[in-house]
Amino acid sequence: MSKRLKTAVIGCGLIGKRRAEQAVKHEKTQLDIVVDINLQNAEQLAVKYNCKSSASWQPIIDEVDIVIVSTPNALLTNIAVSALEKNKHVLIEKPMGCNFEEAKLLFNTAKKSKGLFKVGFNHRYHPAIQLLKTWLNENKIDEIINIRAVYGHGGRPGYEKEWRGDKSLAGGGELIDQGVHIIDLINWLMGKLPEQVFALLQNKVWPIAPLEDNGFALLKYSKNVVACFHTSWTQWKNKFLLEVFGKKGAIIVEGLGKSYGQETITLYQNKLGGGVPDQQTIAFPDQDLSWSLEWQDFVDCILRREPFLNYAQEGLQVMQTLQALYKSAELNQMIACNEVL
Repeated sequence: MSKRLKTAVIGCGLIGKRRAEQAVKHEKTQLDIVVDINLQNAEQLAVKYNCKSSASWQPIIDEVDIVIVSTPNALLTNIAVSALEKNKHVLIEKPMGCNFEEAKLLFNTAKKSKGLFKVGFNHRYHPAIQLLKTWLNENKIDEIINIRAVYGHGGRPGYEKEWRGDKSLAGGGELIDQGVHIIDLINWLMGKLPEQVFALLQNKVWPIAPLEDNGFALLKYSKNVVACFHTSWTQWKNKFLLEVFGKKGAIIVEGLGKSYGQETITLYQNKLGGGVPDQQTIAFPDQDLSWSLEWQDFVDCILRREPFLNYAQEGLQVMQTLQALYKSAELNQMIACNEVL
């Protein structure tokens, strides 16, 4: 295919701007149009990248090959379904809709479409996460016994005035915001859904009730493997931590670059006779290449039908896990993931 894939970005906020930049930089894609209900936002981005702009997404779907949907959560499904029904390739930002029902609709529509569908889980493309997955596949620490994670930032005054503070637009609070990244990573590393989950939610600082500014989760997988995580909008210094423990060692990923600190990965391997484990740490440059790597992966898949790192089925499993966690918090009890089917 010699022509460049014409791309539309719908939603010109922070993430939409990042996606637009990648579409411009890639040699096989062309940013054709940017769309935002606030036309001024779209026009400003269009001037920067010398493309068209619009305040309405419906008329432009037929004009492009790829549709990137980077809107508030409540708008993702309708736009993505419309594009898939017209056999467009679609990348939507996480989460896969506002709830499990919307995720199922997206999944079923994607199965019928000739276009490819991807959920934007860019964290999989961070180099430390990629190396973590490789080391696990190489059995560096033997089989996984448990996983622990922390992800958060400090929020900001005025959250209640933003779409993330509006349940009708966001679908949930911090658990559906940053929590879905952690759920995706843990499910991906485990290669399966958890059997049971338990969650506790807090709203302690930001006036966004009934949404949570902190989420605590336990995930129980087969063979009694347990994962736990805490996602927070009151983590006053930005933090990302993912720890995977195996029978013969551990792998620790810290930081995502920039405000989250330098991205590093450390491998600990136990000694047969006990004592301090052998340790190897690798630090990565303070540059977030995950967005470009994810876009490259998606475009390669479109052009050569190569597999990419996040399938619709995996996005669906994230939303199933998330729905079970919210149900657990509501009922204050363990929930089996298959109960929310």
